[in-house]
Amino acid sequence: MDHRVTQAVSDHHVGQRHLDRLVMLSDGVFAIAITLSAIEIKPEAVPGKTLWEVWATPLLIYFLSFFLIGTVWAFHRRIVAHLRDIDPVGTAINLLLLSLVALMPVVIRFVFEGFQQGQGLLVYGIALGATYACMAVLWLHVAFFARLAPDLPRQKARQWLLELFAGALIFGALALHEAHLRWASVVVTLLALALLSAKRLRVLRGRDRS
Repeated sequence: MDHRVTQAVSDHHVGQRHLDRLVMLSDGVFAIAITLSAIEIKPEAVPGKTLWEVWATPLLIYFLSFFLIGTVWAFHRRIVAHLRDIDPVGTAINLLLLSLVALMPVVIRFVFEGFQQGQGLLVYGIALGATYACMAVLWLHVAFFARLAPDLPRQKARQWLLELFAGALIFGALALHEAHLRWASVVVTLLALALLSAKRLRVLRGRDRS
């Protein structure tokens, strides 16, 4: 029998395997979501409109979605890069996050179809707000409750958390604005700006201490 077979599997190795599988699944879902978003670009020719007028809005929404999904992926990559392990709760939250990311192509199609009726941006804001909120909850759990990123300075972990919650609030403000809740939209926007300002102050304080 090979000596490697007789060696016990440590908890560290088990945790690393779980984390590796989670990363592989996540990267696959992100890649498929971006690809399907491109497939959803199916502009129809309209009499009296130029080719650019027909393609402009779909392409703008697609590239914006590519950027936003890519940003979520970048945040996700940054999170998992600092984890030593992943627990069942973190796995469940990550699966919820991936389910929202996988819905992006459907959201894109609805934006195309409901843009003229004024419903597209409402759904867009809700979907992306929920995605960023889920990402924030994931980071809140793994970094502060489960403490699975012990090597990351606490101050930096808080800065990242503020960024994620601010992103969720910005998209939430967009959804509220499209739902004609103007004052609520203003309040949520100001709250998002306050979080970003708090994050900026933490960065400056960290530099002063160093």
